[in-house]
Amino acid sequence: MVPGTEWHYSIATDFVGRVVEEVAGTDLDSYMKGAIFEPLGMLDTSFTLAEGQDDRLVGVHLRRLNSELRELELPRPEAQGFCSGGAGLSSTPADYLRFLQALLNDCEVDGQRVLDAATARLIGENHTGDLVIPPMRSFDPISSADVDLFPGIPTHWGLGFLINAEPVPGRRRAGSQTWAGLYNTRFWIDRESGVAGLLMTQLLPFCDPAFMAVYEAFERATYDSFLR
Repeated sequence: MVPGTEWHYSIATDFVGRVVEEVAGTDLDSYMKGAIFEPLGMLDTSFTLAEGQDDRLVGVHLRRLNSELRELELPRPEAQGFCSGGAGLSSTPADYLRFLQALLNDCEVDGQRVLDAATARLIGENHTGDLVIPPMRSFDPISSADVDLFPGIPTHWGLGFLINAEPVPGRRRAGSQTWAGLYNTRFWIDRESGVAGLLMTQLLPFCDPAFMAVYEAFERATYDSFLR
């Protein structure tokens, strides 16, 4: 494979996290708290669940092949000396909406800026040129279904976000940014419309068809309400 000719889902963001740690001279959890979470008022976001928060942690369920849901026993969220740049944060919908609000407003909320405005806009630009992000086929249907978020619509990659090159009818505008967490915590940022949306669950497999149907309906309802 020649660099720049294909895009693959990978642990690249974990390496970015290590670069941040080396440059900042501290662990990723401490850096993100001081540089992002605390300035934005995201006080419930961390790599390690704080004392007293256990009763607020939502359990994870797996949809079995017969459509029944089974609760999974997972360890308590702990950084344990390593913070992944691509996974592992515990948060709340309210906190994450603050993050999305910041991205809509060039990384500033309530007078608190966490990134230069020009750099913030750079995040949402296409950085893969004509290279189109392909659908991802699952080799483990228990963990993830096949992933093709916008069938028939070309997508590119920014700095951490998938970008749809064309508008999605009835939904987000072209150039919107999106990504998701494994347990179907999914969001989008539509800077052109000034709309961001978030839907959080604790459900496997990733891209569960029932969840995706709810997510699409939620997005359509959002635009029907705000952009009539």
